[in-house]
Amino acid sequence: MDTIEKDLITKIEEAKKYIEDRIKVKPEVGIVLGSGLGDLAEEVDDAVMIQYSDIPHFKTSTVIGHEGVLILGTFMNKNVVMMKGRVHFYEGYSMQEITFPTRVMKALGVSNIIVTNAAGAVNKEFFPGELMIINDHINMVGINPLIGKNFDELGTRFPDMTSQYNKELISIANDIAFNLKLKIKEGIYAYMSGPNYETKAEINMLRILGADAVGMSTVPEVIVAKHAGMDVLGISCITNMASGILGTPLNHEEVIEVSNIVKDKFKTFIREIVEKM
Repeated sequence: MDTIEKDLITKIEEAKKYIEDRIKVKPEVGIVLGSGLGDLAEEVDDAVMIQYSDIPHFKTSTVIGHEGVLILGTFMNKNVVMMKGRVHFYEGYSMQEITFPTRVMKALGVSNIIVTNAAGAVNKEFFPGELMIINDHINMVGINPLIGKNFDELGTRFPDMTSQYNKELISIANDIAFNLKLKIKEGIYAYMSGPNYETKAEINMLRILGADAVGMSTVPEVIVAKHAGMDVLGISCITNMASGILGTPLNHEEVIEVSNIVKDKFKTFIREIVEKM
């Protein structure tokens, strides 16, 4: 085993051991709580809460609304691990660093993962306050978390991305939305690096390419989750119209405000999905 391989595999095992030494149940479902969803962590029974800063090799978030806490316990009769906040590429971390928690969740036993985020509407028929099930994505960042040496024990060198968002989970989510009478959309998520919001020209380009929403997270996690053989469900909370649509400046406060308005129906949606998984 060369030094590079030893470093990555050892880091995963060290983080896994640190977490396993503090929990009694093996998680089966992973949930990444994006902006506005953090309150869901309070509903975990027999919860064990671990600060990212205490877990070997985890990075801490510098973004408002991303607390940086791992919560493990029981939620809707499932053993879960929730990430209360995530780290982003624009914070200066590498692709490998921002996807490390996904690797650790897989090592802990997670087979299904729900990734959530706040996103801007590129599709002019989408509106703030709506939820969008992600059925595909466009990686506009120009870098991939799988670049570099591949480790066969983590996944194949050339993973297929034909259906990185699991069709069965999408079907379950759509059925639940129908039963709850939730106004739900389905569409393509475009990943931009940030931290600045996109220009009007960039949004127009994304619309031409077929994107329905845009954000600064999620795609690296999904790529790594698919590489690791996990089933993925992605859900965006549309918090604003993207640049140029309304002609008004964009700001993070608006994202947080809309996320908080929508969070109750978003939480209900997640609860029902986890129960049916």
